[in-house]
Amino acid sequence: MKALVAEAIQTVKASGEYDALLKKYNLAFPSDELLQANDLANALAPVDTHKGFNWAYLGGLLYNTDFWQAGVTVLQLSTLTWFLAVVVGFLLALGNQSKYRVFQRAAGVYIWLFRSLPLLVLLIFIYNLPQFWPASSVVLSNPFMAGLIALVLSESAYMAEIHRGALQAIPAGQYEAGKALGMRFWGIQKQIVMPQALKVALPPLTNQYVTIVKLTSLVSVISLTEILLVGQQLYTRNFLVMETLVAVAFYYVLIVSLVTWVLGKVEHRLDVSLRKANTTEETVAVDDATLNQYGTLKAAKQGEQALSIKGARKAFGAVPVLKDIDLAVQWGEVVSIIGPSGSGKTTLIRSMNGLETLDQGQVWLEGSLFIDGKTPARDAQARIVHLGMVFQSYNLFPHKTVLENLMLAPEYHHQPVAKTRLLALAMLDKVGLLRHAHKYPHQLSGGQQQRVAIARALVMQPNIMLFDEPTSALDPELVNEVLSVMEALAKEGMTMIIVTHEMRFAFKVSDRIVFMADGEIVYDQTPEALRHNPDPRLRRFIDHKAPEDYSI
Repeated sequence: MKALVAEAIQTVKASGEYDALLKKYNLAFPSDELLQANDLANALAPVDTHKGFNWAYLGGLLYNTDFWQAGVTVLQLSTLTWFLAVVVGFLLALGNQSKYRVFQRAAGVYIWLFRSLPLLVLLIFIYNLPQFWPASSVVLSNPFMAGLIALVLSESAYMAEIHRGALQAIPAGQYEAGKALGMRFWGIQKQIVMPQALKVALPPLTNQYVTIVKLTSLVSVISLTEILLVGQQLYTRNFLVMETLVAVAFYYVLIVSLVTWVLGKVEHRLDVSLRKANTTEETVAVDDATLNQYGTLKAAKQGEQALSIKGARKAFGAVPVLKDIDLAVQWGEVVSIIGPSGSGKTTLIRSMNGLETLDQGQVWLEGSLFIDGKTPARDAQARIVHLGMVFQSYNLFPHKTVLENLMLAPEYHHQPVAKTRLLALAMLDKVGLLRHAHKYPHQLSGGQQQRVAIARALVMQPNIMLFDEPTSALDPELVNEVLSVMEALAKEGMTMIIVTHEMRFAFKVSDRIVFMADGEIVYDQTPEALRHNPDPRLRRFIDHKAPEDYSI
């Protein structure tokens, strides 16, 4: 047996295959002849002559073109992976929160699968996929593309969880405000949700970018010339392992530091809360005549009634909140809805524009069917802008200025920008906030924010205004400034439906007052008739809310 082995070795040596294998896998001792043959003359000099850590060699690596080229490759791969994974992850997060079960399941399975697979296994599988699918070799035979696909598949699953947390941090009122302004799903996502969600998600997304940079080192297993692979090729030739790895670390730290600085600047720019309010009054170049022209309300009255509800029923679980409600509002009327908490008044007004779905019943808008039970009319999306909505919590878009808040929906609906701007400025002037046009919502008081919300609804030129407890979130001293704007709208003939606890205001401006209790309309009367109504329950409610003015 020994003789056979010896003979085989001699045969391999004689054929030259032995020397070829040593050279191919760099197994031979790096003699001067071998180094010369590979254009590495004198490469052993530092090893032979230098003792301890070779600082001169390390300094030379900082100017090594192979390292810099590999660094560019890592930066390109990391950046492309991050951007693509951010987009795919956001779509997965939307799918995970979708009301459609098929999207929930698909997104959930994707996230579970690719968070479970080790990246190294995924890299090798993707790179070798052409063995089973030859057509894919056009793309996957390139280590950069194979690594990019594997990294995006893996990282998008983690990004989806980051986005899911960010989406959950966006108040539901932001979606409702967009819907009330006639914006569709993707318009709301693009204009309202995504900018706010990105601001929330950016710190963890930055950390994920750092992780991606480090994970690119694994792509060397499929022969991508990145930083770590260049380092390995160097220290296998000169055996200066520590010095080379310090250089490798330097290039990774450099890339991470650069990207962290850039994303930090982006995060700072997105955070409008860091912007200080202007102490000087804003000046807007527009004359009073133009403001008066665009500020005049022009309601297009269609149909005999502005709005009517027929047989509305709604229950949350086993608890009925609306019990066979019928209500009709005439053009130019101001109808106030009052009642104790839990009486169903907020649910009723939210069902008028579809923010709450009805179990049964119909909503008729301007003489034609608008909502039938849980099904909106075919043209409901286009007609919802005829109903202006003002919310209890303002629901202004915090990432946009006051003027941008007003211009967002008209621009979404492709209204001329110049006309939209003049209309927005006119509505701000109408509510007394023209000089605050370029401030952000957080720079305003609660009363000012609610007046901006009224102006935002008016800029869509609605025929009917809905107010859902517009003063309940305000400090007492700020209530009157909002009520005065609403009173002015009533005097201009705007059709208004108001849910309110402000008894003085309701009895002053209303043509009719609806009193609700336990999901039913108990009384629908004029203010004078309601004031003299002897019902003890009604008396207790009104006396409790405003005993000094309306005690009966």
